[in-house]
Amino acid sequence: MRTRTTAVLIAVIVAAVVAMPALAVTKITGTVGPGFTISMKKPTKAGKYTLVVSDKSSIHNFHLTGPGVNVKTSVAATGSKTFKITLKKGKYTFVCDPHASVMKGSFTIK
Repeated sequence: MRTRTTAVLIAVIVAAVVAMPALAVTKITGTVGPGFTISMKKPTKAGKYTLVVSDKSSIHNFHLTGPGVNVKTSVAATGSKTFKITLKKGKYTFVCDPHASVMKGSFTIK
């Protein structure tokens, strides 16, 4: 009897886990360089994201700041860098720190 109860309980738990919707994390991208350009796919909703930055220049970096977020690549490094971020309501800015007056952008999560 105890074995049957345990088996039924396990079956119910497995069915519940399988029925739960997957908590998908949305991928967004940012790019800096090779010239004096910086861009980002601008999200509009709060939530968890994977930010993948393509840094194409050793004289630039990509720096994203906003409510609870402060991530950046290094100036000397190039290549791809991945960050796990959670966006909340508010304004976010992305800049190249050495060239912030000309290489910048922003978006707002409502």
